[in-house]
Amino acid sequence: MARLLGMKWLIWPLILASTLAKAQTLSTFDVRSHLELSGSTRQPIPPAVIWLKPLQQTPSPPGPTQEHYRLLQKNRMFTPHLLVVPVGSVVQFPNADPFFHNVFSLFDGKRFDLGLYEAGSTKEVTFSREGVSYIFCNIHPEMSAVVLSLSTPLYAIADKNGAFHLREISSGDYELHLWMEGVPESVLEKFTRRVHLTPDAGDLGKLAIPPIKERPVSHPNKFGQPYDQDAKPIY
Repeated sequence: MARLLGMKWLIWPLILASTLAKAQTLSTFDVRSHLELSGSTRQPIPPAVIWLKPLQQTPSPPGPTQEHYRLLQKNRMFTPHLLVVPVGSVVQFPNADPFFHNVFSLFDGKRFDLGLYEAGSTKEVTFSREGVSYIFCNIHPEMSAVVLSLSTPLYAIADKNGAFHLREISSGDYELHLWMEGVPESVLEKFTRRVHLTPDAGDLGKLAIPPIKERPVSHPNKFGQPYDQDAKPIY
């Protein structure tokens, strides 16, 4: 009998832990939203991200354990074009082309210039603060990418139809943010707002975007000057 009682006291903590784990799983839910582009219905959805910042007593889930990310340079392209990483992440920039590249960013998220580096080599950058970094190559003007560094793991990238799907969200108060390529910051700021989410109120509805102007066909090089369109790269 004493042995059975002892086993009972050993089993009960395991049952309690399992029950609590199931309760925590059941307390989360999915949050959805989608973009609506004003103007042309045939206009493709640009790369876009929404994210939630927990407020007050709203629990914040742990961030991802992965600390290194890659932005591959191949065929004079960055892959992926959009990369979302946690603040403090190291992003590697491997050069898989048979010629030199010079990756740089002179924008708000992270300012850096990796200089020339040859085929088969890799350089890396630590994205130490939150923000959007627009990435280019100083040799090949057709190359571009975006790194979005966030302080929250609660984010979703829009699919080809403009739909967002955030999973395992806890009830509580959040600050909603939106980023979309080609949309001015002054417009995006209008979508920042406080939201209260529960299992019965997990649909953020439509995010109506005003008409987007055509993206500029060119951007300055790392010196702030136009690329020499007549020059033939030797790299």
